[in-house]
Amino acid sequence: MLRRREFLSGIAAASLLRGQSGGRKPNILFILADDLGYGDIGCYGQKKIVTPNIDRLATQGVRFTDCYAGSTICAPSRCSLMTGMHSGHGRIRGNEHSPLLASDLTVAQVLQRANYHTGIIGKWGIGDIGTEGMPNLKGFDESYGYIDQTYAHTYYPQIMWNNTTEQVIGPNLGQHHTWSPDLLTEHAISFIDRNRSTPFFLYLAHTLPHANNQLGSDTGNGMEVPNDKPYTDRPWPQVEKNFAAMVTYLDTHVGKVLAQLQKNGLEENTLVFFASDNGPHSEGGHDPKFFSSAGPFRGIKRDLYEGGIRVPMIARWPGKVPVGVTSDFPWAFWDFLPTAAELAGVSPPAGVDGMSVLPTLLGHSQKPHDYLYWESYEKGFQQAVRLGNWKGVRTQAGASPELYDLKHDISEKTNVAAAHPDVVAQMEKIMTAAHVDSPTYSTRGRSDRGRKRAQ
Repeated sequence: MLRRREFLSGIAAASLLRGQSGGRKPNILFILADDLGYGDIGCYGQKKIVTPNIDRLATQGVRFTDCYAGSTICAPSRCSLMTGMHSGHGRIRGNEHSPLLASDLTVAQVLQRANYHTGIIGKWGIGDIGTEGMPNLKGFDESYGYIDQTYAHTYYPQIMWNNTTEQVIGPNLGQHHTWSPDLLTEHAISFIDRNRSTPFFLYLAHTLPHANNQLGSDTGNGMEVPNDKPYTDRPWPQVEKNFAAMVTYLDTHVGKVLAQLQKNGLEENTLVFFASDNGPHSEGGHDPKFFSSAGPFRGIKRDLYEGGIRVPMIARWPGKVPVGVTSDFPWAFWDFLPTAAELAGVSPPAGVDGMSVLPTLLGHSQKPHDYLYWESYEKGFQQAVRLGNWKGVRTQAGASPELYDLKHDISEKTNVAAAHPDVVAQMEKIMTAAHVDSPTYSTRGRSDRGRKRAQ
């Protein structure tokens, strides 16, 4: 846990930092992996898959052990990251194609007001072409990659979106030639080069190591990589060699982007975040138990147990963020927007669920949230609350919550609800208060739109 220091408010911290950096606002780079488990990288306990660049990033900054995704699946998690709203209030609460609306303000729109140049490269997934939720209508000056999250699972795409223009990837017409993660990293490097003289926000949303579910249904191996190096000779199932290669490829691409910051002399004025959008998957033939992808936690993607929502989170900012620190401060994706706003010296939108965690990032103490809340519609309507070290999970609408003591039972093996009826009552009150009905998502468990679920 971070050593306790005198509290420093986010506003005071931001003012101090701007003074130290000659008045220039810091760049913000948020790298988001897709379906990467808490235990999939070395600095979080992985023993078989090599991730030297991400591990090095952790030694250069703060590694958070108690950070949470916005949801246990992709679209609502990214909605939370972008809008500062938890899944009881957010516009998008499931993987159906529900777009953000014009009234939904994103972190990119907030940062544009502070004269940041903003870019999204990779998987968007919260507003399709022709909707109000397209990235160029939600505060991004530049966008490149996948708009539709289902198509984003194709690693050899025939088209990508360059802003609002459909770009044909000619080498992939009729063959597998150009691997999309390479394209995303090339565009990220170009974005950094072109914007080195102005404050920027780059949201780099890689698709690794998500499965190509269509390929998996056809071949039994949906882990789509150019090759399985450096794991070719391992005595593992082929799908697991490919999965490990995906994670190491992700690490390599993170290293290339970080090297570009260094090349342009931007390391000391760039706050880098690295995280995953939810827990590990069991798709494309991959078994998350093979590499202990969920780490010590129970559950995976689509579960509201810790394995489905607790994710890696690393923050680095040389000279500002403490070096080589591990923090157990609990926070979540909806805190990113107000944190970015504090860094930029502007106010977040009224009514967001998040709070700035800038004091924690800078090594100072601050009061945590009273509670953290999630809801999910993937397995019927489910809810979860973290209240201090207590964790409540309601697995179906109207059921009494299960209760776990995370301090002594991090794997959520023992339901202690019967011994703590007072805590269970608190959980029930929070679950009622934190949920606001949605016109799109029904507490009966599935989206009222009834659209096909994206994976």
